[in-house]
Amino acid sequence: MRIYKEFTFEGAHFLPSAPEGHPNGRIHGHSFRVRVSVDGEPDPETGLLVHFDDMKAALEDARGTLDHNFLNDIAGLENPTLELISRWLWDRLHNRVQGLAEIAISRDTCGEGCVYSGPDTSAH
Repeated sequence: MRIYKEFTFEGAHFLPSAPEGHPNGRIHGHSFRVRVSVDGEPDPETGLLVHFDDMKAALEDARGTLDHNFLNDIAGLENPTLELISRWLWDRLHNRVQGLAEIAISRDTCGEGCVYSGPDTSAH
């Protein structure tokens, strides 16, 4: 079974890897939508996989760091692509959200997104 909780944040950034003259190389902003998914089986007594209030508390810390900030100034987000933001979120949430399965992030105005299911451990 999979449940999810979503949150949004507003953030400004630029992409240092953008080609010379490309608009993404200049500071601009986006409205981001994040979906955090958890896999598991519901507790037989409560019927809950995870209490949404517990998820919200964990997510609010990450959201507070990102919301209305210049993403390039956040440690680990010096190159704030969707891919690296999703990994940054995973790194902050995987120890706080039991059963974390997936982080999906999109920019509301661009029709683009990234889905991250955690680090690839097959090489170990």
